[in-house]
Amino acid sequence: MNSVPYPTTASGTARRGAVLLLVLASYLMIVLDISIVFTGLPRIRDSLGFSPATLSWVHTAYTLSFGGLLMAGARAGDLLGRKRMFMLGLAVFVAASLAIGLAQSPAFLVAARAVQGLGSAILAPATLALLSVTFPEGAERSRALGWYGATAGVGASIGMVLGGVLADLLSWRVGFFINVPLGLALIWGARCHVAETPRQTGRLDMPGAALSTLGMVGLVYGLVEAAETGWFALHSWMPLLAAVLLLGAFFVHEARTAQPLLPLGLFKDRVRSGAYAARLLFLAGVIGFWFYLTQYLQGVLGMRPLQAGLAFLPATLLQLLTAMSVSRLTYRFGNDRVLAAGVALTAAGMAWLAQVSAHSSYFANVALPMAVLGIGQGLALSPLTIAGVAGVAPQDAGAASGLVNASHQLGGSVGLALLVVVFSASGGYSADAKVELAHRVARSLDASAVLLFLALLVVLTCVVQRRPLPPNNQVAPASH
Repeated sequence: MNSVPYPTTASGTARRGAVLLLVLASYLMIVLDISIVFTGLPRIRDSLGFSPATLSWVHTAYTLSFGGLLMAGARAGDLLGRKRMFMLGLAVFVAASLAIGLAQSPAFLVAARAVQGLGSAILAPATLALLSVTFPEGAERSRALGWYGATAGVGASIGMVLGGVLADLLSWRVGFFINVPLGLALIWGARCHVAETPRQTGRLDMPGAALSTLGMVGLVYGLVEAAETGWFALHSWMPLLAAVLLLGAFFVHEARTAQPLLPLGLFKDRVRSGAYAARLLFLAGVIGFWFYLTQYLQGVLGMRPLQAGLAFLPATLLQLLTAMSVSRLTYRFGNDRVLAAGVALTAAGMAWLAQVSAHSSYFANVALPMAVLGIGQGLALSPLTIAGVAGVAPQDAGAASGLVNASHQLGGSVGLALLVVVFSASGGYSADAKVELAHRVARSLDASAVLLFLALLVVLTCVVQRRPLPPNNQVAPASH
């Protein structure tokens, strides 16, 4: 991945800038689409008739399809060319967005969200891999990857605000319809400005893709069913048992096949494997903030969707400002130390936010801990991305890119499934609907904080390097 398709001339620099803009805009569209749903969830529930537990599938169907098929999407980019897969992913994403906006039933919407996740699974690894082949190793690539990582967090925050504005003033459907013109413009831009990457010889590991995807679907489905019907119901433990068997078969298959979907050698590096695990746990914890806080703001504090979206501004603005300073901070303190500080602040902010009740005030009990969460996420996401792809052999760059995105999406899927179980198990606290909802949300956020502290433990034990800072505190960005 050290070959750069655009020369180091003025025209080559302009082409790299165009590629960066297209990649960031495409990835922002993916991330926005995940979070824009959250503030519209109450409206989606009421208009289509979702139950409290099945409502989680609006998010989970997307992220499961996204995360489960990411490795296959990454490998397809290696074999077929990343420009081609970039444009195909955009086309699938746009078509599914149109279908979601037109949905008239829960089943249709969930199915269309799964197809949209397929589009993202094709698109997302192509975006990250295109950055790796477009920008030379060193400061230029680190800067591009830093912007890419920051987009994940900033886009999620912006999506919460935008989702609330659209759901309140127009319709939750508009959030999906706007993907159509944007996606078509990005396809045209990619056709004009992105160079095709060399194709690798080989074949796509379809058995591995099927085993991993079905295993993750079984895991999340079993957890969500446990929340509705109990752990001992057939619909709960059978999918969980199937998930264990399928995921075990996946790893056995990957160890034996000549051209694996997931090269297990990627996990030999302690720092990189720690970054994947920490990202999964981090997203598993953070998803509670996005999914349950919007329900608390509207169901307990009585906010309209527009107000709830704007209520996320403390996190949005501080995350944006913090993300802009990450490259300077990593240069001064090292990538791993900035990462540890970001995860620690996010965990602390979540633990503080979990103290909410039916009688809490927005400013003291929501806005202040939300601000801490925003700073923490702004610090953590870029270093997590850099740690997950740095030092990878060229032939494994696509797989590493896919694994970064897969841990991101699957972390959100599995985390939300676990939190649905906690939310359901916390019921029966009060006959007052607002008190009951506040209690359930608080317990779910407690569980989110636990997941984030586990992510911090992984970072401290696997990612942080035990080295003293130089006397002038000037260190290059961490190579891992």
